[in-house]
Amino acid sequence: MRHVERQLAATLARAARAFPAVVLTGPRRAGKTTLLRRLFPAASYRLLEDPALVAAVRADPRGFLDGLKPPVILDEIQHAPELLNFIRARIDLAPRRRGQWLLTGSQDFALMRGVTESMAGRAAVLQLLPLSTVESAKVTPFRGGYAEVLARPQDADLWFPSYIQTYLERDVRQISQVRDLATFRRFLALLASRGGQLLNKTDLAAPLGVSVPTVAEWVGILETTGQIVLVAPYFENFGKRLVKSPKLYFTDSGLACHLLGLETPRALAQSPFAGPVFEGFVASEIVKQQINLGQRRQLYFFRDQRGLEVDFVVPAGSRRLVLLEAKASQTVYPEAARNMLSLAGSIGRPTTECIVVHAASKSAPSGKALIEGAQAMAIGPMLETLRGGHRP
Repeated sequence: MRHVERQLAATLARAARAFPAVVLTGPRRAGKTTLLRRLFPAASYRLLEDPALVAAVRADPRGFLDGLKPPVILDEIQHAPELLNFIRARIDLAPRRRGQWLLTGSQDFALMRGVTESMAGRAAVLQLLPLSTVESAKVTPFRGGYAEVLARPQDADLWFPSYIQTYLERDVRQISQVRDLATFRRFLALLASRGGQLLNKTDLAAPLGVSVPTVAEWVGILETTGQIVLVAPYFENFGKRLVKSPKLYFTDSGLACHLLGLETPRALAQSPFAGPVFEGFVASEIVKQQINLGQRRQLYFFRDQRGLEVDFVVPAGSRRLVLLEAKASQTVYPEAARNMLSLAGSIGRPTTECIVVHAASKSAPSGKALIEGAQAMAIGPMLETLRGGHRP
């Protein structure tokens, strides 16, 4: 696949000009190493997954760092977290030297614990997720955004099982003492079937024969390694009883389709999971744009106990609020906007916008009035609307 300009690049370059160190996290194969090496071609590079190199680091961390000439990329730093204290000491000797230490990690939890303890105020922390629709037209709800899948879609049925196996053996076992990987695989498939639903740990634990605390731990692993997105409920003083559980989606819709056993775009379109997969795809695209632009990650949903539900609520700056409904169809009708308009009336903000996001064809207009107070848009125009005038 040809080089793809990553939307995060501008934010990453700005962070390197402002901080002595930059920490880039995200799921495996999201493109962290490629992005850093292209953006900082003069930086030296060390991959800390080599057991011999890790052993050398642990035997003599100072000697290892003495042999490096910054700027340097230290890839998968979670395998040698003891380096963080020594890097901090070197930063403190020359705090005005920016962009000297470029660190990557696929495990947010282990890495962030070390960053919090050792690098507070010295490092910018960014996250890179798989490719978005803004970055590549090849990204779709069925394929997702992993570059290898988009480059060779005919081999996706081989790539995804290998990815899951690598993820299980490397990341999961290093973060937690998961003994029964077969049950964890079943958990992944079960979770994929619950996309877009409220997270109910008891409901997930029963068919797997595991405890609720175990499910809570496994959900935490998936979130910290960037595999899932949890969308929290939106709270405001509406005078209504609201649900409190988050909704869950897989970060990559292609991985979700694989876990659901959907082998073709046609199978997805005819599946009862078409709606939830598209909804998760929209959620992921919004989150990708927010973190790529260096914005706060703000994505919510609304549901009260009387049945009023809106898929997504997105604060968009200056007290502007955007309500979104996701529909996995090319044709949408005014009825799709009913709940949004009802909620917008309750909120009472003059800057509340309502958008129905749908799977528009390439020839469809960028946006159209669906009903008074609501528009219908494809994903691209919707993202541009959310972005507004923001520039990294």
